Amino acid sequence: MASNRRAFLTVTAVGALAAAPAAAAPATTGHPHDSRTALAELLAGNRRYATGRSRHPHDTVHRRHLLAGAQHPFAVIVGCIDSRVPPELVFDQGLGDLLCIRTAGHVLDEAVLASVQYGVEELRIPLVVVLGHERCGAVAATLEHLRTGAPVPAHLNLLVDEITPSARRTRALPGDWAEHTMTAHTRWVRDAVRADPAFRRAHVAAARFDLDTGLVSVLP
Repeated sequence: MASNRRAFLTVTAVGALAAAPAAAAPATTGHPHDSRTALAELLAGNRRYATGRSRHPHDTVHRRHLLAGAQHPFAVIVGCIDSRVPPELVFDQGLGDLLCIRTAGHVLDEAVLASVQYGVEELRIPLVVVLGHERCGAVAATLEHLRTGAPVPAHLNLLVDEITPSARRTRALPGDWAEHTMTAHTRWVRDAVRADPAFRRAHVAAARFDLDTGLVSVLP
């Protein structure tokens, strides 16, 4: 699925997004309006989560009613489906705060790209964070395939095809091959999103979630 790597949305998809209802001004949400403040808010929430001091904000009935007419999330999270890495909990955010797009191994395809573009173009979200994590099952499956040559079942081929280039680039590095692969793949996804002109209005960052400490660190 190499075509996914530099995929651009079709004219039809862009037209459909443009036809969606325009978002109202986010003055009532109290959310950050720039990428730097948005990232700082995410990392502050993560520190609360990692230290057991989560506030669980924005989960009231009033909040739900406030959001019924429109949404104004302040960050897009492109993350993994792993049940141990739910973005709203990891970043201690609530209803309407984050637009989360999750695939195994945070692998890109047209649906993911279209979803990110909806957040950036239609909802005017200033920040996109690609969130990888240690001990990723999709990475482990890719490395097992490369070690043994065993066939990959059905749809899992997409995951292996997309993660394999990062695994091959890092195979000779000393240390944990899985960790190196995950980090390289997370950076690659970040760079692929950055390179797409559909997302030029947003800042795109890559980050790593540590399952043991609960902390998120921004990748260079």
